[in-house]
Amino acid sequence: MHLIVDAHEDLAWNALCFGRDYTRSALDTRQAELKTTAPQRNGNTLLGLPEYLQGHVAVVFGTLFVSPARSASAWEGESYANADEAYRAASRQLDYYHRLTDEHEQFVRIGGRADLERVLASWAGEDDSQRRVGLVPLMEGADPIREPQEAEGWMERGVRIVGLAWSSTRYSGGTGEPGPLTSEGRRLLDVMAGLGLILDLSHASDESFLEAVDRFQGNVIVSHANPRALLKDTARPERFLSDEMIERVAEARGVIGVVPFNRFLSARWQPADGKAAVTLGHLLDMIDHICQVTGSAAYVGLGSDFDGGFGVERTPAEIDTVADLQKLDALLKARGYSDPDVAAILGQNWIGLLRRGLPA
Repeated sequence: MHLIVDAHEDLAWNALCFGRDYTRSALDTRQAELKTTAPQRNGNTLLGLPEYLQGHVAVVFGTLFVSPARSASAWEGESYANADEAYRAASRQLDYYHRLTDEHEQFVRIGGRADLERVLASWAGEDDSQRRVGLVPLMEGADPIREPQEAEGWMERGVRIVGLAWSSTRYSGGTGEPGPLTSEGRRLLDVMAGLGLILDLSHASDESFLEAVDRFQGNVIVSHANPRALLKDTARPERFLSDEMIERVAEARGVIGVVPFNRFLSARWQPADGKAAVTLGHLLDMIDHICQVTGSAAYVGLGSDFDGGFGVERTPAEIDTVADLQKLDALLKARGYSDPDVAAILGQNWIGLLRRGLPA
């Protein structure tokens, strides 16, 4: 069974908003939440330590996600109206990852290459109790960085990946709010490159994306986005990647995480259509497209965004928990992918990028 790396999960946001305990099974959490509002507000969870172990999910990029108050939905408890509020909210989420890894030995916060290798080595044996799930902190939207030089403080506290935007920030245009990089955004990119922080271009507007991928002198990823060419009927095409964007990420030796969220797999899908209307075959189409555009399986991975505003009800028919991502192994091989290419897509592409991008 190949190791899986999932490049986007909103663990801290869920823990603080809904009290979700990711050390327990996803199935236990669903049962515990039956009489709460969490399933109605964020869907039934797909995540938990037993499912990570069952599915060989060895590394997760755990986000710091706080939304601007102007775009917050009623169920979003972690939002901000100014930079100081963004800083405090993201700090609470980073503190959550520190507590999780301090209090539960099977979760390990990955700060450098040695931590990564320790996590990977733990999967060599057959004893689940000895296996470790690595967490790489990823800031989704850079507004918690109150001024560019403050990126260094966030790195010292454990952040290893920074995304410029969710909706627009004072650094960049973003989803639903297009615009260029700002002068502060350009300064932030220079600071990040100097520190060795990895840049996540998910949610960046087209203009900001293309300038940033050219300007940034460091490692680039797109943690969670699907190809725009397969979602032509969507109402918000800017959330997805044009073929030019895909090519530019590949030129930068980056990796793109495809998202198994039904609305990101079928532009016309609605919740009333049910899970069965979308399958993992739709996700394979996304993977195929990136491979065809880049001419290689070296630039695509997984970025599930599980528990990120949707639950199991809005994922493909074959998915009940994160462990079911392992079903992609056989499905990819049935489409003609070699075993090394399958291993690359499921996790090794992300692992290679982390080996290049994390500090020693």
